[in-house]
Amino acid sequence: MVRSLCARLCLSAAIAGAFFSPPSPAQSDWPNRPVRLIVPFSPGGSADTLGRLVAQKLSESLKQPWIVENRAGAGGLVGSELVMKAPADGYTWVVSGIASHVLAPAVASRKPFDPLRDFTHVALFGGPPIALCVNPALHVQDLKDFVAAAKAQPLSYGSPGTGTQGQLIAELFKQAAGIDMTHIPYKGASGAIADLMADHIPAASTTLTTASGQIHSGKIKALAITTRRRLPDYPDVPTFAEMGYPQLVAYVWFSLSGPAGVAPEIVNRLNAEVRRALESPEVRARLRLEGVEANDLDAEQFTEFVRSEVARWTPIVKSSGAATD
Repeated sequence: MVRSLCARLCLSAAIAGAFFSPPSPAQSDWPNRPVRLIVPFSPGGSADTLGRLVAQKLSESLKQPWIVENRAGAGGLVGSELVMKAPADGYTWVVSGIASHVLAPAVASRKPFDPLRDFTHVALFGGPPIALCVNPALHVQDLKDFVAAAKAQPLSYGSPGTGTQGQLIAELFKQAAGIDMTHIPYKGASGAIADLMADHIPAASTTLTTASGQIHSGKIKALAITTRRRLPDYPDVPTFAEMGYPQLVAYVWFSLSGPAGVAPEIVNRLNAEVRRALESPEVRARLRLEGVEANDLDAEQFTEFVRSEVARWTPIVKSSGAATD
């Protein structure tokens, strides 16, 4: 009987230990060496800017260098797939986002990964809205004029590329407004803006970040942006929603993710550090210049946000024809 009681006590202790064991040494002293942050896009874009801003703050707060490495290709799939295959030890992360983890997988003929199953999603950085811009030579004053012009004559628009959010927003706008425009995909937003300024194309649908300098200089005109409300630095640019298109509220968001299976202790600590970094005055000032609205979600809330974005945009990608373009 005593032996039976001892056995039961030992079993109970083992079960309790399984549920309440402290973090392993590898988790409790994380990070104890440099951390690698993959940016799956070329230097200079929003993903690179946000990644480097956050990496600098994390290097300071976590007392270990965060080394940023650009691995561009296939709309963000190349760098993201590299991180997916990395050890889930907290030392390899990726600047994830709607482009690489929602749109590119939906466009790809061979789906390289499942954006939810194959990653640990940690924190949302935020991101810029999409702006519909025109060359002043088109002589339209607002979105209503643009719709009238598109119905009166054939128009084209440039975007950062097939399957990008710039294209998808323009395609949704075309459907809602009952107009037709020819899509001209570029290899990045800067090419579209350059051709827009040169009057080679009459319009472009791209991130506000890329277009901001030319909007402020008056070289191009922004007709609408996809924010919920007007931005303080762009008081004269209306939202699509206020112009009668409430379905066109969207952001080109970026975030921090790692391989599937990263320990919750690391994920929760890193989420708190990223949110703290985004609240720092210098980061907030820089985000405002970039037209970026920061967010404050915990890791679980952010994962649900990714799930909702996959559900929202995948059917839009399919119906737009981007997947077979």
